[in-house]
Amino acid sequence: MSIRPVKYESTATPAMEGAGVHLHRVFGFGDPEMTDPFLMMDDFRNDDPAKYLKGFPWHPHRGIETITYVLAGTVEHGDSLGNQGLLGAGDVQWMTAGSGIMHQEMPKGDFAGKMHGFQLWANLPSSLKMTSPRYQDVKSADIPVEIDDDGTVVRVITGEFWGKKGPVDGIAAEPVYLDVSVPPGKRKTFKVDTYRKAFAYIFAGSGTFRDASNPIGVKVEKEFNGQELNIRDLSGNRTLVVFDTGDEVTVQAGDKGVRFLLVSGKPIQEPVAWHGPIVMNTREELMQAFQELQQGSFIKENAQFA
Repeated sequence: MSIRPVKYESTATPAMEGAGVHLHRVFGFGDPEMTDPFLMMDDFRNDDPAKYLKGFPWHPHRGIETITYVLAGTVEHGDSLGNQGLLGAGDVQWMTAGSGIMHQEMPKGDFAGKMHGFQLWANLPSSLKMTSPRYQDVKSADIPVEIDDDGTVVRVITGEFWGKKGPVDGIAAEPVYLDVSVPPGKRKTFKVDTYRKAFAYIFAGSGTFRDASNPIGVKVEKEFNGQELNIRDLSGNRTLVVFDTGDEVTVQAGDKGVRFLLVSGKPIQEPVAWHGPIVMNTREELMQAFQELQQGSFIKENAQFA
């Protein structure tokens, strides 16, 4: 057994998307190889409705899958093919854009005006770029929850973990997507397939993913892509941790516990031609997609709703 060392660590940065939604970008629009098969992730949380209510009006997607996970408030979605629905707290939508779809997502806060959720983009291999669009809407009650003896709680959104299988299936990258809560002061180890890329995103509390060779209390400096990074042992809210190779991830929770997403997937290892919400393999395919948008021939077939 080998604990995965930390390869890269960063803090989500403020960004604005859609019609004026204030959010934090966890990663994206950089080097897609680092998190392959995952392209981008946003953390959209706010207590001020003025900063999210205008939402994400009609926009296209092709060549990717979008994963929306809501923790507070709601997200109303609809598309150009007539599909529509509402995601509430704890719900997940996994949309396979495939050959192309136009859709919109409009967030609303809870009774206190709070909105919180995540959107993750997963790439599709060239063989599935032009597959039929498909949705998988999953209600919170259908997501398995495992509670360990020490109080660790894991929601299994997709993939298999601790004998439970998440309700989302048929995904090209065969991802494992977990929502993990570890109690204060506890140290926990999680199995991760050696051949998958993996990252964690801390969104509550604090913790460290360093092994015994980097104990708590020691400041670690390392270099990534020529940049020197100062990495503190206890990482907190809105921290991305990208792991190197190994078959286990170990976390030491801080004095208030830690909650994080633990995501892994099978690398696609193909060229990426990317502009905005459209991700293809070549520049020519990308140009064709935008030409079809202008000509009105972008939508190829009816979506399938699961």
